[in-house]
Amino acid sequence: MTTHLTSPVIDLLVQQQIQFEVIEIPLSDDQKPIRQLEELLSAQGSDPQSVVRSVVFKGENSGFCLLAVAGGGRADWALLRAHLGERKCRMAEYDEVPEATGYVVGAVPPIALPEGLTVLVDDSVANYETVVIGSGVLGYALALRTADLLQCLRDKARGHFVKA
Repeated sequence: MTTHLTSPVIDLLVQQQIQFEVIEIPLSDDQKPIRQLEELLSAQGSDPQSVVRSVVFKGENSGFCLLAVAGGGRADWALLRAHLGERKCRMAEYDEVPEATGYVVGAVPPIALPEGLTVLVDDSVANYETVVIGSGVLGYALALRTADLLQCLRDKARGHFVKA
């Protein structure tokens, strides 16, 4: 598939010969695409719960960490702290997200991230046949097979990190 869009995420998918579809997301005046993505997917007949959100947070000692979670689940801080062996974790500040991931808020993917960034994959990601991830470029998302995404994340920790 050819696209005018370029980002490290797209480069990685092309390199791995993984098929994906680019989804254009019209941005609101305040440049916040997330809510619209879910509305857009519903309108296209896709499952809005299949969006994999990349939640960036910071552990007291472990530094920045990214949690890939689908289905609108909310991070369970107790589970995250226990997994990381941390006493305290907090959400990354808006301006810390690009510093930690290399991407702006609203475009952060769960793959093609800087070396050394801890990535945790919630079990919820495997609940969908196709998932939608950040493209690395604001205003665009990528749809791909879950099996392909999980293959890219095979060396990352998987587990249950969200509230039931």
